[in-house]
Amino acid sequence: MEKVLLRNIEAKDSHTLAVYESRGGYRALKKALTEMTPEQVIEEVKASGLRGRGGAGFPTGMKWGFVPKDSPKPKYVVCNADESEPGTFKDRLLIEKDPHGIIEGTAIAAYAINSHTAFIYIRGELSFGSKVLKKAIEEATQAGYLGKNILGSGYDLDLILHRGAGAYICGEETGLLSSLEGGRGWPKVKPPFPATHGLFGCPTVVNNVETLAALPWILDQGAARYAAMGTEKSKGTKLFSVSGHIRKPGVYEVEMGYPFKRFLEEDCGGVPGGKKLKGVIPGGASMPVLRADEIDGVRMDYESMQAAGTLLGSGGVIVMDDSTCMVKAAWNIARFFAHESCGQCTPCREGCHWMEKIFSRIERGAGGKEDLDLILSVSGNIMGHTICPFGDAAAMPAAAFIKKYRQEFEEHIAQKSCVVT
Repeated sequence: MEKVLLRNIEAKDSHTLAVYESRGGYRALKKALTEMTPEQVIEEVKASGLRGRGGAGFPTGMKWGFVPKDSPKPKYVVCNADESEPGTFKDRLLIEKDPHGIIEGTAIAAYAINSHTAFIYIRGELSFGSKVLKKAIEEATQAGYLGKNILGSGYDLDLILHRGAGAYICGEETGLLSSLEGGRGWPKVKPPFPATHGLFGCPTVVNNVETLAALPWILDQGAARYAAMGTEKSKGTKLFSVSGHIRKPGVYEVEMGYPFKRFLEEDCGGVPGGKKLKGVIPGGASMPVLRADEIDGVRMDYESMQAAGTLLGSGGVIVMDDSTCMVKAAWNIARFFAHESCGQCTPCREGCHWMEKIFSRIERGAGGKEDLDLILSVSGNIMGHTICPFGDAAAMPAAAFIKKYRQEFEEHIAQKSCVVT
């Protein structure tokens, strides 16, 4: 498979402008600025079938098309580099190894919606990545790929790097915009959507790092070539962060629709140490877990994962072998979401902490069988009752662990201790 997103990362000094240019870097931006209108760029991205790689999977070109062309307000593009989903580290790799790909993609998106100010909002803990991006922005500006009259086209763009302060909720686009405005990272009610009422109340496009990094290749090689990869509804390639009980963890680029079981067993080497696969979370900790017997026939695309009862999410694949205590795993995830809830919505603020407390009670041997149905009740009252998807992200894994491994939970409760040896 031809690499789209990881095509540059193995080159020596891939983070530098000189190496990026030597491998065709900024050729796509030049093409967009000198040979295409903004409308043509949007249509090309629509034709590619590219969907948002941050987790939602919304068609990228369609999202750009919602930005009003006749608005008197300034327009903004924001690159969401606030990668905080447990089990996900794909964006960090691109930031550290191919920052100019992100910059070029952001510039292309900005040109497409006629924006002259763009931001990269990077997770606060990614201190090294922020240094790499800062240097790359300086290089791009000095070379004329950012700033005034880019490549003599008459188009101007300022790109600003903004570091977050370590809040998971700022990965949600409206929470990110609240933070970028200088306020608390609280999500906002939609509608109105950021495309019309975003940053500072102005039309705004928010795209994930991986989404923007795909744009230079698409414009350079053509939408048809990108759309030829993947499935009918899930086009192109996707990055997957693989961790846990697996022989070859790391970041993989996979064509959409690739068999999930084959990926785990062949590409990633399978479960080590003579252990057996017990469960796998395919899209980051906020996605429902799949049992080992549920992955047969599942493919790595949006539709197949949804049909299997989970979601592709951000592609954070967390593998668990038969030595894993699913009670402890569920409690650990619930503890994370209880800590990260922004507290704005009552169902999430109260429910996440209740789920964490109940899981903790079960884990330490003080729970009862009625606690399992209580967690299912609490998670059900969170689902769909919050401003942003965070509540669902906390509720889905909690409910899935109990439904998929209820017998283990019941045995843990009966024995008042872990039953996994």
